[in-house]
Amino acid sequence: MSNYSFRGWIVGLALSIWSATPLFAADVQPASPPLPSATSNAPASLSVGPGAKRAAWQQRLTLGAGDTVNLALFDHPESAQTEVPVGPDGRISFLQARDVTAAGLTIDELRAKLDETLGNFYQNPRTVVIPAVIRSKRYVVLGAVTGRGVYALERPMTVIEAIARAGGLETGLYGTRTVEMADLQHSFLVRNGQRLPIDFERLFQRGDLSQNVAIEPDDYLYFASAGVNEIYVLGEVQNPGALVFAPNPTVLNAIAARGGFTEKAYRHRVLVVRGSLNHPQTFVVESAAILSGKAKDFQLQPRDIVFVSHSAWVTAEDVLDTAARAFIQGAIVTLTTRNVGPLLPLIK
Repeated sequence: MSNYSFRGWIVGLALSIWSATPLFAADVQPASPPLPSATSNAPASLSVGPGAKRAAWQQRLTLGAGDTVNLALFDHPESAQTEVPVGPDGRISFLQARDVTAAGLTIDELRAKLDETLGNFYQNPRTVVIPAVIRSKRYVVLGAVTGRGVYALERPMTVIEAIARAGGLETGLYGTRTVEMADLQHSFLVRNGQRLPIDFERLFQRGDLSQNVAIEPDDYLYFASAGVNEIYVLGEVQNPGALVFAPNPTVLNAIAARGGFTEKAYRHRVLVVRGSLNHPQTFVVESAAILSGKAKDFQLQPRDIVFVSHSAWVTAEDVLDTAARAFIQGAIVTLTTRNVGPLLPLIK
């Protein structure tokens, strides 16, 4: 079976699983398997199964703007109110309890807070709080997917299911073949300001389901486009960002095209990162020697990352993580602003 056929089979199966799975109950459904690691023995799966360990956010599931609950007072059937929304300000109103802050509270915590407030009007009130719709937990999918945007995390789901929900990876024609347009080497998932060590090449090209981790609230999935030939010039340059690939580009020409070095730049060495973010090939370019005419300028390739540090370094490992973070931060700023708006914090 070809790589393309296998990836299509995975996404198709995941889409059928996603469409057949009910919405999750607030404090019942289990979720999130552990993040992938070289020593992980967690069973691989296309979807989040019932035996999976619940993630921290599900162990304490909180309400937020956009959620709705059903409310009633025990022994007072006339008090029942259905689908009471948590407002944009995170507050909720029920009977005499007006503008009670619900955002950030669990169901039990909201129940206790309503009981306390309604205790001024009823004797020993017991509020019944039942979650109706959970929409406040969201994740973002951008880049080379069919349906870019913000999605509600209404039930436990994995990366493959999230991509299937977004319509799958974009495809295009190459000759007579249909090929996927995502550059998996430069794609990433950011959680809590950090890039997760997920290898999308292993997931989609080898079918390694250990990389198929569970999605969590505020996750940011980005699939770079394979059809864009750019060079990324980042760090201490005047105008960090992408540069359209031109014939015979070199490191110093690329830096000059982005405005040149800043005053804080460490000009003796420049790092070039090539290939996958998970398994990068690095080149230490002695820029000082090039500037003095003692060495030739370094030839760049499409999708190379040129990183200029603000402090002295010796080996590529000294600044590789910083360069990767700069690339991801730049992608988040550009893609989120263009497609969604400034909703997510920058990568730390």
